[in-house]
Amino acid sequence: MKRMGLTFMVALLALLFISTAAMAQRPVSLRLAHFFPATHPAETELVQGWAKALAEASNGRIEVVSYPGQTLLAAPEIYDGVVTGIADIGLSAFAYTRGRFPLLEAFELPGVTYKNSKVASQVAWDGIKALNPAEVQDTKLLMVLATGPGDLFTKSPVRTLEDLRGMEIRATGLSAKTLAALGAIPVAMPQSEAYEALSRGLVKGNLSPLEVLQGWRHAEVTDYLTLTPFLYNTLFFVTMNQRAWDRLPEDLQALITEVSEQFFHDVAKGLWDAQNETGLAYAVETTGQQVITLSEEETARWTELVLPIQAEFLEDMAGRGLPGQEILDLVIELSGKYNTKY
Repeated sequence: MKRMGLTFMVALLALLFISTAAMAQRPVSLRLAHFFPATHPAETELVQGWAKALAEASNGRIEVVSYPGQTLLAAPEIYDGVVTGIADIGLSAFAYTRGRFPLLEAFELPGVTYKNSKVASQVAWDGIKALNPAEVQDTKLLMVLATGPGDLFTKSPVRTLEDLRGMEIRATGLSAKTLAALGAIPVAMPQSEAYEALSRGLVKGNLSPLEVLQGWRHAEVTDYLTLTPFLYNTLFFVTMNQRAWDRLPEDLQALITEVSEQFFHDVAKGLWDAQNETGLAYAVETTGQQVITLSEEETARWTELVLPIQAEFLEDMAGRGLPGQEILDLVIELSGKYNTKY
């Protein structure tokens, strides 16, 4: 009887081992929600490229199923949708949930110049790793990426502050505060709603990266482009539901971390640079967009008005018990380092 019992226990343990091993090898399907159109490079190059890299590195054990164009979650709901598990992974802009990520606003402050998206993305990713902010601890942050400098696309020319004052401009996050400081009227909405708002005259312009002119067809509904590289940067996240992450075997966690880091360097951090170049060429050559460069004197006027937003950031950080000056100094130090490198 004892021998039979021992045999049964050995068989049971073997079965459990086989079952556990099988579960570890079972493909994991992850739903990714984002707001970009299915034809946008954020889907075709970023999401699909990253999904392919994960599938290949894991020998098919990881499958990322993309839901572009807000088909699973609306743009402002994506981060919370990842927290609650509606989506396993989300890609969206931190600025779409204003006030939720106060420390991360440091990477979008006006008055800090980013030469391109590689610089802005690397500054943000290095900075977030160093600061490890509490506000993103409710998900597993896999990578961030940024647009780099953004410019004004408008229906009427903007050459001076006086031209901008009283003009309704689509903006989100700190960009809205920046435009208000310049005398414009910011109108908050996700990028996915801006084309219709421009075409219907609900807003008279947009503050965004140049890729929007082609990728979101804004060159069709605006006529003038005012270059403002000191006003804008938008930071995006690719983040994963914490419970979904914790359920993964350790080897897949390590694989996702490694592949994501490599993909950030190879593709994600410079994604907007190529799109900005083609967006500008399309706007000028195809739709006849007129490019306006502010004079040095005019640039100084604009900069003087937006720099107090940095002081407001420091006050807000102090009220939260966070070292605001240390955070801002880190951003400025990293931007100087990577503006030289890239």
